[in-house]
Amino acid sequence: MAAASVTRPGNVQTTEKSQLTLKVVSAKPQSPKLPTRSRLSSFVEVTADGLTSETKKTGKRTGHLELQWNEDLTLNVTPQSRLDLKLWSCHTLRKELLGTATIDLLDTLRTHDGKMENLQLSLVLQTENKGSLVAGGELNVCLDGLVVDLGSLPNGSTATDSESRLATHTHTLTLTKECTLFFLMQTKSSHTLSFSYSLSCSLRHPLLELTQTPPTQPLPQSRFQSYYPLGKSLRVGACACLIGIMVNLLTCNLTDLTCLSLSLSLSLSAFLSLPFSLSLSLPLSLSASLSLSLPLCLCLSLFLSLPLSPSLSLSASLSLPLSWEQRVLPHGRVYYVDHNTKTTTWERPLPPGWEKRVDQRGRFYYVDHNTRTTTWQRPTEESVRNYEQWQSQRNQLQGAMHQFSQRFLYQSSGAPAVENDPLGALPSGWEKRQDNGRVYFVNHNTRTTQWEDPRTQGMIQEPPLPPGWEMKYTAEGVRYFVDHNSRTTSFKDPRPGFESRTGSSPGAYDRSFRWKYHQFRFLCHSNALPSHVKISVSRQTLFEDSFQQIMNVKPYDLRRRLYIIMRGEEGLDYGGIAREWFFLLSHEVLNPMYCLFEYAGKNNYCLQINPASSINPDHLTYFRFIGRFIAMALYHGKFIDTGFTLPFYKRMLNKKPTLKDLESIDPEFYNSIMWCDGNNSLEEGGVELYFAQDMEILGKVSTHQLKDDGEDELVTTENKEEYISLLTDWRFTRGVEEQTKAFLDGFNEVVPLEWLRYFDEKELELMLCGMQEIDLSDWQKNTIYRHYTKNSKQIHWFWQVVKEMDNEKRIRLLQFVTGTCRLPVGGFAELIGSNGPQKFCIDKVGKETWLPRSHTCFNRLDLPPYKSLEQLREKLLFAIEETEGFGQE
Repeated sequence: MAAASVTRPGNVQTTEKSQLTLKVVSAKPQSPKLPTRSRLSSFVEVTADGLTSETKKTGKRTGHLELQWNEDLTLNVTPQSRLDLKLWSCHTLRKELLGTATIDLLDTLRTHDGKMENLQLSLVLQTENKGSLVAGGELNVCLDGLVVDLGSLPNGSTATDSESRLATHTHTLTLTKECTLFFLMQTKSSHTLSFSYSLSCSLRHPLLELTQTPPTQPLPQSRFQSYYPLGKSLRVGACACLIGIMVNLLTCNLTDLTCLSLSLSLSLSAFLSLPFSLSLSLPLSLSASLSLSLPLCLCLSLFLSLPLSPSLSLSASLSLPLSWEQRVLPHGRVYYVDHNTKTTTWERPLPPGWEKRVDQRGRFYYVDHNTRTTTWQRPTEESVRNYEQWQSQRNQLQGAMHQFSQRFLYQSSGAPAVENDPLGALPSGWEKRQDNGRVYFVNHNTRTTQWEDPRTQGMIQEPPLPPGWEMKYTAEGVRYFVDHNSRTTSFKDPRPGFESRTGSSPGAYDRSFRWKYHQFRFLCHSNALPSHVKISVSRQTLFEDSFQQIMNVKPYDLRRRLYIIMRGEEGLDYGGIAREWFFLLSHEVLNPMYCLFEYAGKNNYCLQINPASSINPDHLTYFRFIGRFIAMALYHGKFIDTGFTLPFYKRMLNKKPTLKDLESIDPEFYNSIMWCDGNNSLEEGGVELYFAQDMEILGKVSTHQLKDDGEDELVTTENKEEYISLLTDWRFTRGVEEQTKAFLDGFNEVVPLEWLRYFDEKELELMLCGMQEIDLSDWQKNTIYRHYTKNSKQIHWFWQVVKEMDNEKRIRLLQFVTGTCRLPVGGFAELIGSNGPQKFCIDKVGKETWLPRSHTCFNRLDLPPYKSLEQLREKLLFAIEETEGFGQE
């Protein structure tokens, strides 16, 4: 198994949106409204599916005859989307439309085999002139980033191929019938076979557009013609007529055949040179009858051994490359015209991607740059197409044969054998596979892979190894043990009562938080996807911009490297902008003012889901979005601003909250339950409690029964424990079941919840929120300097100012330089930059009149050489508190 591989879907869901990068290259406007030699100031507007949210504009460019942009626009599209492009001319008081163009992505995908990878398109702009549409110039664009399976599209290539094959089969049967009737007529009249039947109709089908080869010329045995007898028009007629003959041979006696005159005028020399399978065009029963009939085989061998001469004149006109034309001289000789270079040639142009070369001996050979192969035979478009079709069919056949030959080696994924598995069946959507002898598991729900069994993932089941022992794995994944005391290795587990088994979980000795964290990072790295996903947001509409873009892409695309763009600000995202985006967006989405979350208590500022969030009709979609966002923070190793309550983290870990957890979020409710638990005379005290509870949300009171008919069952000393357990569970889930499910569904779409089973709730909080308190000595110890030294007076002043700050201002300074107010688990020593670990850095840059600047991608502070402590303090505090964005001077 390739650990870094991801199980990709076989069929792309056509309703899901993908990110398409449209690069506007240049434009040549030719509108009749434009004066000659005018200087234009124009921009291009692109709209996907007519949606205002998917409308992007380029910057303005000025020029005479040609405008250059080379600007990328990112759009969220589906394979059925339609792109409308408009070229606008900017004036002082208004803008004028110079031309429009449209791109149908579905047609474009079909034309280019479902791939849009640096696809260059030249679009003809249309503009209105006196009530009619005329050409308004040219617009050059480049499409990239969209690859789909055409078989999953409606009316895609798969359906088209099936229809073509059906039409071909029907046409072949019709042709066979006509040849059969003609054969019978000739047999009854003169007992001779004189085929002069015109097969030009068979050439009109797109799959039967065949090249014409002079019959007197021997056919070369090349790789393009080894398995395709239908490559020549003569063979089509031969196949059709031969089928007709053999159909009639089944219905007549062998004695009737002896009187036939076999002076055929149809040339089958091309057909005889290659094998042909009757099972391709005959029914199975008929094919079997032919193969088992000895007289028929004898007649066929006699028929095929006769010397034949051609009498059919068939012509097939194949499509020529763009700007080429075929012409005929008065005496009938064909030549070809290249309108690109304005030249003529006797030879037919080569297919795209081919080149003609001469070797050292003066021999001509042909180079296929598409497959990086060479051949002596001159290729034609038909031969190339036949070879590609044969190669595709051969690969499919080999794959089917390989799967059939190994059908008993591996169990079927559809019905896994779990009868002898003590752990039982895998969870829904999981599959167990094996690669190079090592077992791994595929999660089809989230399209991820992992080595660990999801049924035992995160469980601590093994005692530690003896002192001096270490556990390792071979390249095949087999576990072995190293005894450093005696410098020996063994496959036998040294722990008493344990046998060595492959794929077991590490022991408790290795269950430190650092090991768990690295295990989680390994899973993230193993399932990472190439390329990046762009998220363009504005600080003023951060919440809505992020919500629209995150929910419009496939969940697994959010595992790609993030590229955050703050509109209107200069900056390249090498990690720093992404850290700031996570911090700012988490502050927004977890804001209690949006009524999605609420504080756990008066003195507890941790957040929990607000039961009144249902007042927003789209609240479940927002919780799904927040689940994706929190999962992205964990997956990409970023921190959020505010954390959740510990019982909420337990829900994420699929752990049951306890009564003790209730004390931190609702002390009054906890005290009432404890009073009930400590009171052993509920009946004598006259306290009437029932297995039902009332809940008020926005003034509406509803009753929840803790068990069936709970409102009629009185709580007594005997059933008090059951009542407390049910009441505690209800308190943690009251009014938030749907919201919690939506949050966990969104989270699981990006990061499988099974990956979190290594952690407890406190470790999960630490991994998501980081460390809050700042250790100044650790900060100084793990700081590096450029163009400064530790003894520079500016450095002494800087640390003096930091010591004077309270913890809040130190956090603001940390956020200003690194983009986040949180520290990793290992403190300043484990700060992460764009290229991995990157310590806090202070660089000497600029003049004393400048403000300090930060490079959040590299955790670097540009500190100018100030002349005094007061000047440094003033500039530093002003930069921290009064500036935002990038490129601030």
